[in-house]
Amino acid sequence: MPIVIGLSGLAAAAEPAPAPSGGRPLLVIDEQTVKKDEPTPHGKIGMSTAFRISDGVPGRTMEFRKRILHVGSAIGAHPIDHDEVYYVVSGTGEVMSGAETKPITPGMAAYLYRGETVGIKQVGKAPLELIIAYPVVVK
Repeated sequence: MPIVIGLSGLAAAAEPAPAPSGGRPLLVIDEQTVKKDEPTPHGKIGMSTAFRISDGVPGRTMEFRKRILHVGSAIGAHPIDHDEVYYVVSGTGEVMSGAETKPITPGMAAYLYRGETVGIKQVGKAPLELIIAYPVVVK
């Protein structure tokens, strides 16, 4: 039986019962329960809508997020200590890694490498909707 969690259900889901097979239970997260409007990360360059989909998953080894960059917004340049993927769902953007900048449109993914300084900005008239995934770095 899947466990469906949202922001209000995170505490209850922190220690889910083992699945009948002895493995971990299936978690289903409704993005609307983890939706938050906030300034963009890494510089607060405009506003965004964040969906921290994986934040409440106990024992997770990766982050999986959706972020909508509002018109004129950007995730500012920042160094990463893991590989990361930006996948464009809708809108148009410009992604940068190191000294390189490239356009990115729906259906395109930018694979960004550990050790690089990266960022992405919304361009055009429509918001830029992204899926962002990266491993949790254990220090």
